Amino acid sequence: MKHEHPLTSNPDQRETLPAPRVLPPRPSSTFASTADALAKKQARERKDALVRGVTSIDDMRQAIRQAARQLPIISAVPRLGVLDAQAFQLRAAAGLPFIVTGLVGKWPLCTLTPQALAAQFGDLPVRARVGDYINTAFAPDRAMQDMSLQAYLMLVADNTQALPPYVGNLELRALNRLCHWPAYFKKMGPPRFWLGPAGTVTPLHCDYDDNIFAQIWGKKRIFLAPPHHDEFLYPREANAILFGSPFDPEAPDFEKFPLARQAAMVDCTMHAGELLYVPAGWYHQVRALDFSLSANRWARALPLALHTDAALLISPVGQRTGR
Repeated sequence: MKHEHPLTSNPDQRETLPAPRVLPPRPSSTFASTADALAKKQARERKDALVRGVTSIDDMRQAIRQAARQLPIISAVPRLGVLDAQAFQLRAAAGLPFIVTGLVGKWPLCTLTPQALAAQFGDLPVRARVGDYINTAFAPDRAMQDMSLQAYLMLVADNTQALPPYVGNLELRALNRLCHWPAYFKKMGPPRFWLGPAGTVTPLHCDYDDNIFAQIWGKKRIFLAPPHHDEFLYPREANAILFGSPFDPEAPDFEKFPLARQAAMVDCTMHAGELLYVPAGWYHQVRALDFSLSANRWARALPLALHTDAALLISPVGQRTGR
């Protein structure tokens, strides 16, 4: 179903609402010494490894890339019917992306119109990406603006920005009860929501966690490339589990990025009610084709494609398991 913008039908609703200050703090831009920055980075990596039950994030990344070298090149992302947890995990162990249909469309959130969302949750605080958030996507000090959900929707309706503002990667706990996530991962992070009009973009990047991505309203085009093809994508580290790429598969500049010719890209269009599995380490770029609401959850465990690699696991007391 194609949604109209939630506020364009009633101009009388265009009044700015205050945004409650309950959003998490933004990353600090305070100067830190090289030693302090390195210590903080190492502490975060130790914490990330402990959360995922692995010996180290670097070991996990390298294992993902090595395992991906055995993957076949795919020309399309397959669509499958509803899978139970066992069937999903068996399929995901192959290390390739796929789409699950017939599941997300049953969520209560999918039955809400944008108008109803604005009416019921208009005072919800959100943080919008503004300005040139594509070229600064992985910078800690990229431009953000805090506001209410209704104020954000009015900003979108004004349509005065060169790049439409984007609410992305944000916990909106008030919406969680309207989503019924499948128990595909034994341990998951909290749901993250993505809201914006056509033209909002998350540029090419990879997360080193398994990911399930639910398309709730609208359509999105997603480009994907396997983990070991990072050698062609000029990766830049944002943190130990997030790497960005300056290459744009929608407007490829092979003069500037000649190695990218060798990257095996596949794209798919996600429709409302579909769920995409993005295996850990797969690069992906996401563009909204119309007004869209999406949500995702990352696993917080050893990626399913590495299920047999016991050497990466740590025991409950912090000792290496396996060989």
